[in-house]
Amino acid sequence: MTGWDISPAGVGAVISTVREAADGMNKGITLYGGAVQRAMESAGTLSFEGEGAKAAEGRAVGLVAVALGKFVTGTERDVAFLPLRASNSANGAIEATNAYGAGELEQAWNAQRQASLAPDVTAFLDAARKRAYEARTPTNSGDQP
Repeated sequence: MTGWDISPAGVGAVISTVREAADGMNKGITLYGGAVQRAMESAGTLSFEGEGAKAAEGRAVGLVAVALGKFVTGTERDVAFLPLRASNSANGAIEATNAYGAGELEQAWNAQRQASLAPDVTAFLDAARKRAYEARTPTNSGDQP
């Protein structure tokens, strides 16, 4: 800790660049999700003797859509990790810099150490799924018993 020589202005410049990159990643992920969804919907269906796979909404889906769905499910942790890691690192750098500026070196070290830990992608994805479900589900106006 005695070797630290932090320039708050320099940290601010780096954080600005990281946030721009994270925004770009988030926009790219949104575009990716939309493109995969459209590809799944456009891929057509394949059925034998009237039997076909059904999506959760009851629509028939084809082999390409099933494969795309499995790919997305298999890579979602990796896709979510990148912007989450960038955000956690940027926030940790800000906390560490603020603590350093206040002379609280132990707090600065703790913030730096915490920011270096891998983010909990599972909790992040669970919360995102919950928000998406709640956004799709109409709310009751108190009519339930």
